[in-house]
Amino acid sequence: MGRPKNFSWVLAAIAAMFIGGDLRVGADTVVTGSVFCDRCKDGHWSLFDYPLSGAKVAVTCGGADGQTTAYKEDTTNWLGCYTLRFEGRPNLSGCYARVVAGPEGCDAGVGPARGLTLVFRMFGMATYTVDPLLSQPAQPMGFCPRDSAPPSSPTPRLPRLPPPAPVSRWPPGLPTLEASACTYDKWMMPQFKCYWKVVSPQTRVALAFGPVAAGRYGMDMTLWEGLQGRGDLYRTLLREGTTALLNSYNSVGFFYPTLGVIDRMNRALLGSSRQALTTALRFRRANSGAFGPGNVTCNFDPCS
Repeated sequence: MGRPKNFSWVLAAIAAMFIGGDLRVGADTVVTGSVFCDRCKDGHWSLFDYPLSGAKVAVTCGGADGQTTAYKEDTTNWLGCYTLRFEGRPNLSGCYARVVAGPEGCDAGVGPARGLTLVFRMFGMATYTVDPLLSQPAQPMGFCPRDSAPPSSPTPRLPRLPPPAPVSRWPPGLPTLEASACTYDKWMMPQFKCYWKVVSPQTRVALAFGPVAAGRYGMDMTLWEGLQGRGDLYRTLLREGTTALLNSYNSVGFFYPTLGVIDRMNRALLGSSRQALTTALRFRRANSGAFGPGNVTCNFDPCS
């Protein structure tokens, strides 16, 4: 899975400024983006990584003579987002952002610097975004694929998943290559708790889906609570969206990839109630295995 370039991550970064109160009337030029902990140390964003709070990010601009003309720092918030503000309306298209310090536990190395992309310029204000930046732990996590690139590798490609081994169970922590779709009630059964791989039942909805979801469901609601939603359109959407997210983490062959689930969830929350209902029904069909060529079943076996 490549780095996220789709609508939801740009939107989430901008929305984070509103939620955090960083976007003020009369602001001039703003640079915003996100930092992730590269847990497998493979040099790019992947489904194993999570937004990193407490990382220090710097934006640097250089002149034609090689001298630094602008330099500012900011620390990422609990959503892994940062926002830097420059007075006036300078052209920042030649500037770049990089992680200069990571928080404890994910501070052994950093990924490459990224250039700034102009999103819009209007009403005396300009906004630039940056592709996700990375900070790395000292060692890759134990669930990472064995052929993950070593720390010294500059910008490796996404590691290939190993072929299925001749054993009865796929190594823990890795998504299965087999297509699988499980309904929300299966995810709530204690005998299947080992299939919660990338997120836990106590992971916050706001962390899993971003600032737009935080605005709808609050900062404290967990994914476990989200699975119990019913009787309300947006709680039903959250239940089916959470189930789809878990299925995407569990199975490479699930109908929606992880970023597709997050993107559709954010679009539904920002759209009309009809769009929210349509998205919830589509997630429900995918979770029941009704999408795609032929029905897909749930591959859960009771955890040992």
